Amino acid sequence: MPDKRKVLFLCTANSARSLMAEAILRDMAGDQFDVASAGTHPENPHPLALECISNAGMDTNGLRSKPLSTLLDEHWDYVITLCDKAAQECQAVCEPAQRIAWDFPDPVPTNRPAAFALVMKELRERISLFVMVHQKAVGRAAHYPPVTVFKALGDENRLAIMLMIRQEEELCVCELTEALDASQPSISRYLAQLREQGLLEDERRGQWVYYRLHPLLPAWILKLLQDTASNNPDFLRPFNQRLAAMPDRPARMDCA
Repeated sequence: MPDKRKVLFLCTANSARSLMAEAILRDMAGDQFDVASAGTHPENPHPLALECISNAGMDTNGLRSKPLSTLLDEHWDYVITLCDKAAQECQAVCEPAQRIAWDFPDPVPTNRPAAFALVMKELRERISLFVMVHQKAVGRAAHYPPVTVFKALGDENRLAIMLMIRQEEELCVCELTEALDASQPSISRYLAQLREQGLLEDERRGQWVYYRLHPLLPAWILKLLQDTASNNPDFLRPFNQRLAAMPDRPARMDCA
């Protein structure tokens, strides 16, 4: 049986969100992933977080808050931050793990069971999608809920990225930054969102990371992109013009 991939959830206190995420993924796909969580400034597990986990029928045994420093020497395939502060503080940890940035509200300040339950529900939905995209089952068709797809494409910048990548087959961050006339952090955020939804996959070659359409995209999504591009040439024109005028554009032959 192939080795399970390792996932580390990070947030500031490791007292609620990351503990809930750890429990959810272990319960949902413990046969595929080894899961842990940690905090940049850990505090004791919040009683309402543990109660929420227990009420969902999941085991709380072994769930404890841990400092990130105790896990830095381990290999991780995925490092998922659950708040902006942790994402900023952990930009260079656990290399070369794939880094995924999510941002969920902290329920601790409210001290309300309903707030914990809502975050638990939202974490379950996001983690379910993560499992769907990254599952190891060979030959299993990925499921792309239409609402999720249209929500992802409902943003002008994310739509432009998808159409440009479809047209060019693959693009790197610097090319998309030039084409969309946007900052590198913004482009990276859009790409991360599209990758999390299973619409894109990435590959590092040398100093560049290239993005392409995910090979499991169903025919209806591919046709949607094709029809959108064919029937809206004016939408893509400025992006194509800026990309064509890009100086020192990375050469594909240099990246193989």
